[in-house]
Amino acid sequence: MDIATFIGIIASFMLLIIAIMMGSSLLVFIDIPSALIVVGGTICATMINYPLKDVIRTVNVVKNAFFAKSLTFGEIIANFVNFANKARKEGILALESSLPEISDEFLKKGLQLTIDGLEPQAINEIMETEIAFIEDRHRLGAELFQTMGTFAPAFGMIGTLIGLVQMLQSMDDPGSIGPAMAVALITTFYGAVMANVLFLPISGKLKTRSKEESLVKEMIIQGIMSLSRGDNPRIIEQKLHSFLPPNLRVSAFK
Repeated sequence: MDIATFIGIIASFMLLIIAIMMGSSLLVFIDIPSALIVVGGTICATMINYPLKDVIRTVNVVKNAFFAKSLTFGEIIANFVNFANKARKEGILALESSLPEISDEFLKKGLQLTIDGLEPQAINEIMETEIAFIEDRHRLGAELFQTMGTFAPAFGMIGTLIGLVQMLQSMDDPGSIGPAMAVALITTFYGAVMANVLFLPISGKLKTRSKEESLVKEMIIQGIMSLSRGDNPRIIEQKLHSFLPPNLRVSAFK
């Protein structure tokens, strides 16, 4: 679970609510027609902009913004050092007994290809292709939320224009102008909040997650390549340490 994402979203809404309640009632900012225009319009415009299958698929991708579950760099290095030690003592086929213990599917796939005896170049091509498609899926998710962050303020402005037109039609009643103007501006408020508290930050988090996951997978590929070439465990550790800053490099060999 990514605590920062939850804290950021909850704290943002709490600050907005507190600021509103310090100046007026929260009920003043609740308007169902405005919410329908902004929320419904944003969703519909997004479905027009993207195929339905891409919109549905993005639901799975967005989980990465809230629930990050991947191996740490330290775990990857320790795993490959153990794999290399076991392969040197018992042979590469002995690693098959370790497969059920591996939770990361990408690492398991690379290790299985190595055990099956594929050439390092073939393994590299297969795994790099998988990374490319994973990055495409993540890029689509980030792009979709960025698009929604663009549509939401636009529909907020559309709702404001609708409210202004309705207000101008009742200019003969000066007492209704103020409340009508307030309702008209609420749609812009909804659009701005949705874009800047939800859609754009989630898009940014998905981009960050994609970069982190790609780096982890590139590290796994480097380890698999070294393992398939029969590199010494110490050499494998040094190669994988190159992915880390010097202050985070902890060697298992003293």
